[in-house]
This record gives sequence, C-alpha cells and structure tokens, in this order.
Amino acid sequence: MSSAAAGLPKFVVYAPDKTDSGAFERRLSVRATHLENAAKAITAGVIRVGGALLTPESLTGADKKMASIGSMMIFEAENIEAVRTMVEADIYYTSGVWDPERLVILPFVSATPLP
Repeated sequence: MSSAAAGLPKFVVYAPDKTDSGAFERRLSVRATHLENAAKAITAGVIRVGGALLTPESLTGADKKMASIGSMMIFEAENIEAVRTMVEADIYYTSGVWDPERLVILPFVSATPLP
C-alpha cells in the first residue's frame, strides 16, 4: 500500500508538449531523469497513473516510432496547489518540454479502481 492516505483528493494532469521543432529531442534528453523522479512519486503513492500521450501514427505508422504529444498523470495530494508545485518542479516542465500555457490540472473522481 502507498504511503499516501487513501482519502486524499485526486487530480488529473494534462501536460501537453511544446510544439517547436526541438521539443521531442528535449523530451528524450531528460527522459531518464523524469522517469527516475516519477518512480519515486509512484512509490510514495503521489502519482497513481501516468504516461506519455502519443499520436495515433505512433501505433499505426509504418515505422511505429513513438511521437509524444504530452503527458497525462493522476496525482493524489492534499490540494491542487501541491500538484501544481510538483508538476512545475518536474524536469519536463523546467527544461521546456511541457507547454505551461496549455497545462491543465483538475480535480478527478475515479469511477474505477486506481492502481
């Protein structure tokens, strides 16, 4: 069981990537650090679900090359400000992968069990 209390509010985060020509390369260059830090938050029970959002062509294209358009996560935290602080500290945010102008953080109530 996670160390996060079961009764904490949940928040969905949609963090779209920037669309400039170097965005995907920036994502790849800091990905290992992002995943390492995310693993700690997952172990702590703060991030319940998370992953990259891909283009449909990532699955159906001839080369099936990953083409990320952003990230989606479900956090469990005291409040929305705590989630925003964690997101803004993420290396994808600080290195200019995620587009802060299009970032969405909303309260979330799950209709199904979360891992």
